[in-house]
Amino acid sequence: MQLQDRIAIITGADSGIGRAIAEAFAHEGADICLSYHSDREGGEETARRVQAAGRRAVVAQCDVGDPASVAALFEAAAALGVADLLVNNAGMGMQGMPVAEMDDEKLEQVLRTDMKGPLFCCRAFIRLRRQHGGRGRIVNISSVAQYLPTPESAPYGMAKAAVGSLTRSLARELAEDRINVNNIAPGMIQTPMTQARIDDPKERESSFAAIPWHRAGQPEEIARLAVFLASDAGDYVTGQTWVMDGGLMMNWGGA
Repeated sequence: MQLQDRIAIITGADSGIGRAIAEAFAHEGADICLSYHSDREGGEETARRVQAAGRRAVVAQCDVGDPASVAALFEAAAALGVADLLVNNAGMGMQGMPVAEMDDEKLEQVLRTDMKGPLFCCRAFIRLRRQHGGRGRIVNISSVAQYLPTPESAPYGMAKAAVGSLTRSLARELAEDRINVNNIAPGMIQTPMTQARIDDPKERESSFAAIPWHRAGQPEEIARLAVFLASDAGDYVTGQTWVMDGGLMMNWGGA
């Protein structure tokens, strides 16, 4: 097993990509502290799946954009031991809000969750690992939106680009601590956030036409890459963003 007896904190693991990563890590031998924001039932279902794989699970409510809530998450994780791995998956989307019409409250919510949230979690993880001699792995989850234009959702693209920048900066900052920092930028993945688009025939046809693979990705595909980046097999990889989008970015100019 690639993650035998490791302890992972995974934010936003109540569904979708976060749940898939929690399950994959558990099957590779890791114990999981998973967070949810409002879907407690979803978080508990993920915990049941982790336990079905024979590993321990702790479920904690967390608003990643609130430093006090992040501190409480790390306190909850301590019930499993000292965390070795951090996956910053929690986030929120937005659409249909041009900059000129942007609501200040919505803007703050998106930036606090999608940009500040990973930073707050990384800060807590770094402090923890330094108390225990360094080493560890951080895997951030951003989006192809960090590279592509995001009309009517500019703050979302801004935040995801910031996660890519954070990844690069921390990789250099933490090299002497031997803490690897990498980022996964998914394209269209079949999750609760995208399900409505996939279920609508016109939306699905339009979306898939822009993807050379002509399908949505599956959360489990993202999870397999996360396992590699969190494992010893990925030790020589740091500061990188890995795009998984079925070729969407390669097709963007002609789509």
